[in-house]
Amino acid sequence: MSYQIKFRLAVAALMSFFMASIMSGCIMATHFSPLKLPFYSAWFDAFIFAWPIAFPVAFLVSPIAFKIATKILPPPVT
Repeated sequence: MSYQIKFRLAVAALMSFFMASIMSGCIMATHFSPLKLPFYSAWFDAFIFAWPIAFPVAFLVSPIAFKIATKILPPPVT
């Protein structure tokens, strides 16, 4: 496996982990008080559901997102 693929996998794993944990936590906070125990159980369940979906999506979509971002904001010409 090439370095580029390994790097993309690592970035997708980290990005999807952080996004799934933050988003599931925010969504669960709208339903449960973060100061009570049911919040953490619901957050964990939501994260376990979301992360396996977020990881392959992040891996497959990231090249497309980079291309769109490059078109919106081209690199500076020096």
